[in-house]
Amino acid sequence: MYIVAKRFLKDTADAEDVVQEAFLKAFTKLHQYNAEVTFGAWLKRIVINKSIDLIKSKKQELIELEEVHLKVIDTDYNNKWLVDDAITLNDVKKAINKLPDKYQYVVMLYLIEGYDHQEISEILNISVIASRTQLSRGKSKLQELLIQKQNGTGY
Repeated sequence: MYIVAKRFLKDTADAEDVVQEAFLKAFTKLHQYNAEVTFGAWLKRIVINKSIDLIKSKKQELIELEEVHLKVIDTDYNNKWLVDDAITLNDVKKAINKLPDKYQYVVMLYLIEGYDHQEISEILNISVIASRTQLSRGKSKLQELLIQKQNGTGY
């Protein structure tokens, strides 16, 4: 759970605090756990929500896009990742951390945590369309960053 919190919060002390708060909340709300999902998934959701709450409380609020300006991009035809095999997992994690927040959180929740767009929309309080669009744009930005790293011009 600490690793999940650390993905959202860059500060280790903040991540530790969030995990502690999440465990306390889980303990006090244990009677509400109804086994629809595994206990680990339930606890992970609490950790993610607490992490996002902390980010918002520090005025690092997520920038909401107006749905009028959103256009869902179908990535099936453009799913070619032209990134060298020399790019490491660590490089990918660094590149994700370089993404703008509005893309970073959706990319992390979808690609790393495995949430679907409906769950992401509930967690981040955005529409499903916004989740899909931000993921598509985030993946494109991620690919750009990785190609720059590969060419020696990136981070």
